[in-house]
Amino acid sequence: MTEKTRTEEFQVSGDRLVGKIKELLHEGNIRRVTIQNEDGRVLIDIPLYLGVVGALLAPQLAAIGAIAALVTKCTLIVEKVEEVEQEEETKEK
Repeated sequence: MTEKTRTEEFQVSGDRLVGKIKELLHEGNIRRVTIQNEDGRVLIDIPLYLGVVGALLAPQLAAIGAIAALVTKCTLIVEKVEEVEQEEETKEK
């Protein structure tokens, strides 16, 4: 199996930011979360590793909560990892 990475962007209001991130984390397969302000400036970039949930993620969620209080709109960029099966083709010569 091989990994395929894709990104998704969400336009989120500040008051829904933490909730949206929690929702995405529950879906799983998240490798990185980046939050940009309306001008496209990166406010926070959080790499997530397999197994990093719960108490280990609490400080980042607190920081995201602080950012959410300061912005009205932001862009949430989520990098997801999908496992893809490789099909092997056999060629006879």
